[in-house]
Amino acid sequence: VQLVESGGGLVQTGGSLRLSCAASQSIFSTPAMGWYRQAPGKQRELVALIQSGGGTNYADSVKGRFTISGDNAKNTVFLQMNSLKPDDTAVYYCHLRSWSGNYWGQGTQVTVSS
Repeated sequence: VQLVESGGGLVQTGGSLRLSCAASQSIFSTPAMGWYRQAPGKQRELVALIQSGGGTNYADSVKGRFTISGDNAKNTVFLQMNSLKPDDTAVYYCHLRSWSGNYWGQGTQVTVSS
């Protein structure tokens, strides 16, 4: 499975970005897909997760600001990020947990300037 992220970039505090993650195969019935991020000198952390039944989970730090969603027809998962803060600066990675294993995208840089 290949995952290709897009949508990262440079934005000012308070701005918005929408990340996309396109999978090379159907994501329908995939147990879970999510977004993780890793800032310099820090461990990779879960940002948001969407399960096959539609349930979602968010890190406390992004609740109310970020929204994860999926489009099964396009095999794509999105992360809408609003009210961005400098602390959101990181490389964002798409993750897919399938019945055959775990897969990661190459990452996309998000930089929020103060």
